[in-house]
Amino acid sequence: MLQERGLVAQTTGEEGLTALLDAPNGIAFYIGFDPTGASLHVGHLVTLMTVRHLAQAGHRPIIIVGGGTAMVGDPSGKSEMRPMLDADTIADNVSRIRAQIERLVPGTAVQVVDNASWLKGLGYIDFLRDIGRHFSVNRMLSMEAYKARMAQGLSFIEFNYQLLQAYDYLELHKRFGCVLELGGDDQWGNILAGVDLIRRVKGAKVEGMTVPLLTTASGAKMGKTAQGAVWLDAERLSANDYYQFWINVADADVARFLRIFTTLPLEQLTDEALHTAPIQAVKSVLAYECCALLHGEEAARAAHLSAQGAFGGREIPADVVPASGVPRAAQSNPEAVPTYAVSAEQLAVGLSVVELLVTLGWCASNNAARRLIAQRSVRLGDALITEAHQVLTAADFQDGPKMLKAGKRRVHRLAPAS
Repeated sequence: MLQERGLVAQTTGEEGLTALLDAPNGIAFYIGFDPTGASLHVGHLVTLMTVRHLAQAGHRPIIIVGGGTAMVGDPSGKSEMRPMLDADTIADNVSRIRAQIERLVPGTAVQVVDNASWLKGLGYIDFLRDIGRHFSVNRMLSMEAYKARMAQGLSFIEFNYQLLQAYDYLELHKRFGCVLELGGDDQWGNILAGVDLIRRVKGAKVEGMTVPLLTTASGAKMGKTAQGAVWLDAERLSANDYYQFWINVADADVARFLRIFTTLPLEQLTDEALHTAPIQAVKSVLAYECCALLHGEEAARAAHLSAQGAFGGREIPADVVPASGVPRAAQSNPEAVPTYAVSAEQLAVGLSVVELLVTLGWCASNNAARRLIAQRSVRLGDALITEAHQVLTAADFQDGPKMLKAGKRRVHRLAPAS
């Protein structure tokens, strides 16, 4: 099933992995996320969806939020050293990321642990003697994660990262009987190191599996946009904006993303099943289901109705992915769009469009708002905003509330306060 959904890149052995996953009582497996920021992003969803599917199949997920390894920094896939974070920042990031993971992988069977609980107490000499002796420097330097960094400079603390991740696997194997590690495909070398360490120290055979590092049909890295990363934290990216990210993916990506990022039945998601369906209807299903998984059904329904109110109602035929809970009827209620109440005082002196874009959270600064206007991306109703110094007055609302839009994804209803 994981392969049919496009969730498998490499394994330590298909036969051994299949035997593990067929175990009648399930297995313990783990995935790790370093809390180097306050939120995960869409790029992490491939591994999280894999965890969700395995948990639903009866296996026991252990998720490491790496408060210990975050103090070192993983060089895999990085062109330069990550900034060092203090302990308080890491602890806050751990708390926030834990909440995001628990929303996407619900259930009491999910165990979230912080590797700081065993890594921070390690004695350096003991660790080198007991663990470091099992690692070949020559072999480590031959791995892509390290080779790619040699030209720019690889710090000694980063060089230790592979040892620490391998030790995590050993520790989880000893404590919880963990026999499978998951990770993105850039973690393949680190995963193999953990498999080998357990074999050397415990004489046990364990497995590893990576998920693909996804790119879009255009070749762009999944989850990266002109506005930055697509965050999973609602404080950083609203449910409406998250919905808009998914509904605006390229047509060529829709079927593949439905298989990877939703739990809908595979037989309804084949290219053959979708090829005659209206593409915008299928995109609505994708956006709704992705939003519901992260933010809940209520938020997804509100985001769907907001999109219809802003861009026009669209019926979704009953035979288009019938298992989806997306509202099917076309609804075009402008009042469903997030509304910003403009006061009479603001209109009397003139409400700056630049300042409004910042207030709405669409731009981080006035300069960013000016650039957005210069790119001819901002409209009030049907009128293009062309001047950065433009202000809104009562005359702009003589016909009632207006839609303020930025590009294809961001929209707010501006309504004069009564």
